[in-house]
Amino acid sequence: MAELIKFTIDNQDCLAEKGLYIVEAAAKNNIYIPTLCNIPGVKPRGACRICSVRVNGKLMSACTTPIADNMKIENNTPEIVEMRKIILETLFVSGNHFCPACERSGSCDLQALAYRFGILNQRFPYQFPSKSIDASHPKIMKDHDRCILCKRCIRGIKTEDGKSFFAYKKRGQTLEISIDTELTSQLTDELAIKAANLCPVGAILLKERGYNIPIGKRQYDLTPIGNEIDHLEK
Repeated sequence: MAELIKFTIDNQDCLAEKGLYIVEAAAKNNIYIPTLCNIPGVKPRGACRICSVRVNGKLMSACTTPIADNMKIENNTPEIVEMRKIILETLFVSGNHFCPACERSGSCDLQALAYRFGILNQRFPYQFPSKSIDASHPKIMKDHDRCILCKRCIRGIKTEDGKSFFAYKKRGQTLEISIDTELTSQLTDELAIKAANLCPVGAILLKERGYNIPIGKRQYDLTPIGNEIDHLEK
């Protein structure tokens, strides 16, 4: 039998199996912690930081921090909610996101979290970076305008011998995630679909397929993000 750990989230007593990360343990207790970079079952990297919580007074990423006995976790305080809003707004202004024309509108985690946190405008100036769309690959397109550098494609899409199809390219403000041209021939239809579905935004798109799910029937049209676990405000 698995060892159970006692901890609290926002003063709510919780129990979960030893070895789980905070974000997983919270979900077991019907408490939602937002994530953009996390992939269930894949080792976390804490790239987006939107899951940050206070653990015994210190800010930590919930996707990379295992639960421990008597942890006191703060998840839904005004400070943390504001911090998450700032992260979301920064992601919007640092890219070129035009939701009405995006194939992932209604199924985009970034868009859904913006709705959840009530973001209607940005406090930061838009950067309007000059980015490109890479359509040179036979099965997918990579839209760098929409990419949030979450590393989900890098960590989740690999060859049978463990090589990543995607990798970081360039540095600093020009950093982007591109597909390895030498491995393109090994990208099967199944992996291409997995890559498109794994992307939390609309940065990876399948070629010859678009807008195939009508508005009103998309992932978050009927069930807002996180509602299957918990509500932001109670």
